[in-house]
Amino acid sequence: MILVVDFGGQYNQLIARRVRDLNVYCEVVPYTKALEKVKEKSPEGIIFTGGPNSVYIEDAPKIEKEIFELGVPILGLCYGMQIMAHLLGGEVKDSSQREFGKTEFRTEENEIFSGVPQNSTVWMSHVDKVVKLPEGFENIGHTSNTEIAAMVNGDKKLYALQFHPEVNHSEYGLKMIENFLVNICNAKRDWTMANYAKVAIDETRKTVGDKKVLLALSGGVDSSVVAALLSKALGDQLTCIFVDHGLMRKNEGDEVEEAFKDSGMNFIRVNAKDRFLSKLKGVTDPEKKRKAIGEEFIRVFEDEAKKIGKVDFLAQGTIYPDIIESGVGDAAVIKSHHNVGGLPDVVDFKGLIEPLRLLFKDEVRKLGKELGLAEVLVNRQPFPGPGLGIRVMGEVTEDKLEILRDADFIFREELEKNKVENLSQYFAVLTENRTVGVMGDFRTYDYTLALRAVHTTDFMTADWVRIPYEVLDKVSVRIINEVDHINRIVYDVTSKPPATIEWE
Repeated sequence: MILVVDFGGQYNQLIARRVRDLNVYCEVVPYTKALEKVKEKSPEGIIFTGGPNSVYIEDAPKIEKEIFELGVPILGLCYGMQIMAHLLGGEVKDSSQREFGKTEFRTEENEIFSGVPQNSTVWMSHVDKVVKLPEGFENIGHTSNTEIAAMVNGDKKLYALQFHPEVNHSEYGLKMIENFLVNICNAKRDWTMANYAKVAIDETRKTVGDKKVLLALSGGVDSSVVAALLSKALGDQLTCIFVDHGLMRKNEGDEVEEAFKDSGMNFIRVNAKDRFLSKLKGVTDPEKKRKAIGEEFIRVFEDEAKKIGKVDFLAQGTIYPDIIESGVGDAAVIKSHHNVGGLPDVVDFKGLIEPLRLLFKDEVRKLGKELGLAEVLVNRQPFPGPGLGIRVMGEVTEDKLEILRDADFIFREELEKNKVENLSQYFAVLTENRTVGVMGDFRTYDYTLALRAVHTTDFMTADWVRIPYEVLDKVSVRIINEVDHINRIVYDVTSKPPATIEWE
């Protein structure tokens, strides 16, 4: 185990992904709980993340100095380097020459740079810098503007880098992280989905015992993998409830039923469109929509559980980014996921079973393959639990849903037909904007449709896909000609951050 101590930087989850990519398990903890978690979990190493603050201001994030005396190797990155220097007697000042972006870096010989050329490109993003080393430290790297760009106290196994080795722009960043994990921390590289599956199955059996579990099955990747895992762990103690909330994509409800009806699992489809649309009537705020959908999901599951008999546990396909973005713990709320921040205060189940809550999306797919889940389900494009309810801007109505279903289907069909590459998630959004248009010499005043396609590995960051213009043109022509009430189409060219993948 490696603990990633979060000081609020934008790349914090990316650090965790890089550690896991190297087959070493890690968890992210807020700086306010770091010392407590280190003592509780006894990690092989600690990584301090970057952060937006200056260490010398009064209310900057701080950490107890005791953490440096525990004998656990620590790697400080950016703010993590500055807080290490500041607390241990060094000096950090505002830099007159700030560094942002790709920067040439020159190293001195050290084990953390094993296999790294003396000169390489790194990714800098800082306004402050260490100007005086703490006692016992030596300078092991510099740039043209930053004399102390890396430092080490070999006796105490304290390492620090002013740049961000976790981003792809740092040429040998992953190698530096690997050197820290393997050569310095002696961490075991045994984090695999085969091992995770065994542990998750055993833990589920211990938690559930002989009780019954109801799984909220959407047919998406996450809940489908949970279904496969829980089926192996529990057999007929598991019942999968697929709630068709009327917010699915075109033909999707039937496709999900077809995929699971002969799986050997207890599978029930509940058609609850009217219930959900009733709850969404007049609701326009995206957070209120998510929470309304989340609560109604629970109420439907409670009703179905009563029909089955006593059910003690509700299972969900919650994954790590859901937890982080919903503001659980010390994190800021980006948006409430219907199965985390959208849960009502009172839930009529003994407990929640969430075997994927520590996994990123690509790890979930690997786990699905390990469990023998069908490729069509493992590789399925992600679809949010609230469905089209958060892709229809403003109030959700059946008329708007039908418009969006048809347009979204054409968009996805053309991207797949034309074999557009690097597609992680792609969909259409029906905006509230209406614009003037001309069709057949007649004036129109209809909806603007937005198209979105992104590429990502972890769904914490994402880049928009450069779809060929001729494909976008074909999509636009087809939608305008085949779908009523749309007279303008735009393409979203915003990455995450600053945007989120979904619009709401």
